[in-house]
Amino acid sequence: MSKPLIRLGHSPDSDDAFMFWGLASGTVESDFEFEHILRDIQTLNDWAMEGRLESTAISVHAFAYVADRYALLRHGGSFGENYGPMVIASREMSREELAETVIAVPGKLTSAFLQLNLWMPSPKFEVVPFDEIMPAVKEGRYEAGVIIHEGQLTWQNEGLVVIEDFGKWWNRETGLPLPLGVNVVRKDLGDDAVREVSRVMRESISAGLNNRDKALDYALQFARGLDRETSDEFVGMYVNKRTLDMGDEGIAAIRELLRRGAEAGIVPPIEIQVVD
Repeated sequence: MSKPLIRLGHSPDSDDAFMFWGLASGTVESDFEFEHILRDIQTLNDWAMEGRLESTAISVHAFAYVADRYALLRHGGSFGENYGPMVIASREMSREELAETVIAVPGKLTSAFLQLNLWMPSPKFEVVPFDEIMPAVKEGRYEAGVIIHEGQLTWQNEGLVVIEDFGKWWNRETGLPLPLGVNVVRKDLGDDAVREVSRVMRESISAGLNNRDKALDYALQFARGLDRETSDEFVGMYVNKRTLDMGDEGIAAIRELLRRGAEAGIVPPIEIQVVD
């Protein structure tokens, strides 16, 4: 008898790969069969709108549009602890200059884009693939951009300057960690399946944290050319104790970010169901 299939969406990034090593390696077992679907976060956000996957990583921003269909898992979340997406530029710029500048952004449903709009309402922007933003700013195609992922560690190597770090801004505003990405599960799977997906996710993250070298070896194939030391630093930023369980503070941070987004008319107001 075949096992029930759960299609599990996550980004082809080193931090996501690290989280899912336990499951991908067979260290974590289940009565379900898990198929790993690797796509960029913008694609996963779009697919979540359709409810295409049973469980998926999505941006917190996108979660505001699918909370009726998906429940929030307490584990697998990415938070910036006084760090996060950054507005970078080729030179120092004032807020007034930046307001008149077209900013390269990594996607309209990314959490970084929501944070940009809360930090500076109604920015001028163009969507650019996240891994092309730093080269585009460096080459002068854009004066400024919002960077995510490993760019938060490598921007200095490109001769760029940081105008704002949204993690620091959010910490000044709220004292909370900055919500970026979450893992969700479709509610219509039923309580037993939802609980099993939650268990498997939690145990996979725990397995990675307890077998760091093996999980990092697996994650390095998704590190986009970063050396092991820098990759380990990046993984440590976004896979840690809060990833294992975001806790009440993490849930409060998500609620606050989306409350502010709704108050500003950027996202709809929602009710969040959390899987315990």
